[in-house]
Parts: sequence; structure tokens; C-alpha cells
Amino acid sequence: MTLTWLTALAGGVLIGLSATLLLWLNGRVAGVSGILNGVVFPKPGDLSWRVAFLAGLIAAGGLYMAVVPGAPLPRTDFPRAGLIVAGVLVGFGTRMGNGCTSGHGVCGLGRLSMRSLVAVATFMATAIATTFVLRHLWS
Repeated sequence: MTLTWLTALAGGVLIGLSATLLLWLNGRVAGVSGILNGVVFPKPGDLSWRVAFLAGLIAAGGLYMAVVPGAPLPRTDFPRAGLIVAGVLVGFGTRMGNGCTSGHGVCGLGRLSMRSLVAVATFMATAIATTFVLRHLWS
């Protein structure tokens, strides 16, 4: 019997805890696109915590895949050009939306931000529509 709900619950608790601790201890919102933007375009004295946060995300994912038996592995059958285009489009969308799913969905909703509620509703509607088109209409 797999305990998918238990690992999902544990992951959600860890995400919420890390976002809360970052806000309480560092006064920063855990919006990953904004954190990454601060690494690419750093301001003096504002780089180390960003690099540590991103390194922790990558390390935690790698540790999970290494330690948990049957953990899902990244897919390798996507064309590289498509991944690059998708990454650029996501970066453009997060810039237009003034934040990403982690900033709006995890932190913004937790702070009862109306702007984040609208952003998350837009993210979800777009994801549902895209999935429907790709799975049912395109193929």
C-alpha cells in the first residue's frame, strides 16, 4: 500500500514551514522566481540567502530521489528546445504576473492577498485549459 497522501502532506508541511521561517527569520517571501531573479541580478549583500535557499531546494529534491524507494524520477524524453522555450515562457509569465506559483500560491494566499487569489485562479484555469487541450484535443 502506498502512502501517497502521507508524502504529499509531509511535503506540504515542509513547504509551508520553510516559507513561514523565511518570512519570520529573514523578512522575505518565498517566491522562487523572485529569489532566482535576485541571483541572476544580485544586489549588494542580498545574494547568500538566495543561493542557500535555491541550493536547499535542489538538494532536498535530490535527497528525496536518492533516499525514498520508488520516488518519481525526472522525465528525460522531452525535447531540449521545447524545455528552453517553456522555461522562457514561464519566466515571462511570472514577470507579467508579478510572481510565481510559490510566491502567490503558498505565501500570498497564506497572507490573504486578493491579488494572489486572482493570480492563483488564473494559474489554475490556464493549467487546466492547457492540459485539456494537450491531452484531449491536440493528440
